[in-house]
Amino acid sequence: MSVAPAPTVPLGDRFARELPEMARPWRAEDAPDPKLLVLNEPLATELGLDPGFLRSADGLRLLVGAAVPDGASPVAQAYAGHQFGGFVPRLGDGRALLLGELVGADGCLHDLHLKGSGRTPFARGGDGLAAVGPMLREYVVSEAMAALGVPTTRSLAVVATGREVYRETPLPGAVLARVASSHLRVGSFQYARATDDVDLLRRLADHAISRHHPGAAGAERPYLALFDAVVAAQASLVARWMLVGFVHGVMNTDNMTISGETIDYGPCAFLDAFDPTTVYSSIDSGGRYAYGNQPVVAEWNLARLAEALLPLIDDEQERAVTLAVESLGAFRPRYSDAWSAGMRAKLGLPEGLDDAVASALVDEVLTLLRADRVDHTSFFRGLAAVARGDGETTRNLFLDLAGFDGWVARWRALDPDADGMDRVNPVYIPRNHLVEEALEAATAGNLNPLGRLLDAVSDPYTRRPGLERYAAPAPEDFGAYRTFCGT
Repeated sequence: MSVAPAPTVPLGDRFARELPEMARPWRAEDAPDPKLLVLNEPLATELGLDPGFLRSADGLRLLVGAAVPDGASPVAQAYAGHQFGGFVPRLGDGRALLLGELVGADGCLHDLHLKGSGRTPFARGGDGLAAVGPMLREYVVSEAMAALGVPTTRSLAVVATGREVYRETPLPGAVLARVASSHLRVGSFQYARATDDVDLLRRLADHAISRHHPGAAGAERPYLALFDAVVAAQASLVARWMLVGFVHGVMNTDNMTISGETIDYGPCAFLDAFDPTTVYSSIDSGGRYAYGNQPVVAEWNLARLAEALLPLIDDEQERAVTLAVESLGAFRPRYSDAWSAGMRAKLGLPEGLDDAVASALVDEVLTLLRADRVDHTSFFRGLAAVARGDGETTRNLFLDLAGFDGWVARWRALDPDADGMDRVNPVYIPRNHLVEEALEAATAGNLNPLGRLLDAVSDPYTRRPGLERYAAPAPEDFGAYRTFCGT
């Protein structure tokens, strides 16, 4: 079948050219009847793309991979990964394609990537397709994360393909077009290391330094400096997840980026009741990726990156191990500093407050939240009203009123900054019951609930009339929530 090119989209092929051993040239499967479900027009404009073109027939063909611009070289990327602790040496893009790279208005390179575009050589028995619901979930949650200020891949569009996808039942198929500063992962380095090709490993590291951490290039040990930069980026990222109550759900090493962006919104969710043991993913039966485990898992994943980089860190393995272990040791204090600073801001604590006093306040309130299963987002947003003297609504979230009152008295004595708290504690997140409501409606052809949810979470810190249900906790009859990876 002949396809029309899309010459108005200047896609580069840097990854495919520089790392051909990790790129399998491939094309998307045909989408018999593409229909646009949602388009991120502001993001399109930031990328120098014409939203009008993307809405056209040729634009939709680009967004599902059927029309490939001149000069572009779509590829399925190869990578390895530890999945729930078990190493798989060959994973790769089983249902995804890197169409190419775009230079955005910021002057930086961005990947344009498809998800659900069909089987590739890495499909491992899967059909390579995606359903409307999971692709819209990634769109909603990734855009909410961006609005919350959390580094993330972005969603450009979701296009229905006109093809059914078979899971437990037949579902309408879709392709997600997403954007990232790159799709380099810890698993990318694990793949290169597993080939025993040190030249490939070095070229991959140089590619990562050039794209993400250029300051490492001038260091005495550039590859150790690269590792240091990834450690810092991931410590900051995971602290941000924890502060907004985000549960990734599948923190395999192939889902940890070198850039420090959140990637792969499969079985993700946001906390309802605060509980560090919370697991939403249906495939995480052992709780490996529970909310409270995320910092520990991130550190474990970074250790796997260090192992992959050892041949580049130093020619002598024992010295390389010593240097890598020392660098990895920076993760915990970096994470702790980022988490502590974020919690101080969420509680509106004054600068210069003694660390021991701040830590005691944080520990005590989290203990109260967990004991009474208090809604995470509602509590922190409502706390600003408590600081202003209007605390009854937030107080009523607790069963242990004496414990809460005692904590509030000590906290208010510090004169917390209520306005500052409103700037960091969101009103609106993609609450699980609202996400499910929107996805169910969209799967049935009604996009209105999705549009209303996107409107709320795109401006999460500003309380707006008419959006009260988007700020409310889940109803009591919502029950135990489970998420699924979509494959």
